Amino acid sequence: MARVFTIPARPNFRKRRERTSDPRYVDGQRVLVEAMRYLAQSDPVMNRPAIELISEHVRTRFRMSDSPLS
Repeated sequence: MARVFTIPARPNFRKRRERTSDPRYVDGQRVLVEAMRYLAQSDPVMNRPAIELISEHVRTRFRMSDSPLS
């Protein structure tokens, strides 16, 4: 029988991937904010449910922990 030797290798934590933002992610955020702003300016009372819906989508889909790199 043959013996298998394992030589442990330490992970290199110093390598960091350069972070770049995805323009589609940023544009999507901008479009949603502009939509809420438009709805609030035109008729805030009547458009309140629509504004809340968009706001809830932003809070649930785009959390602070989300990353456009994934």
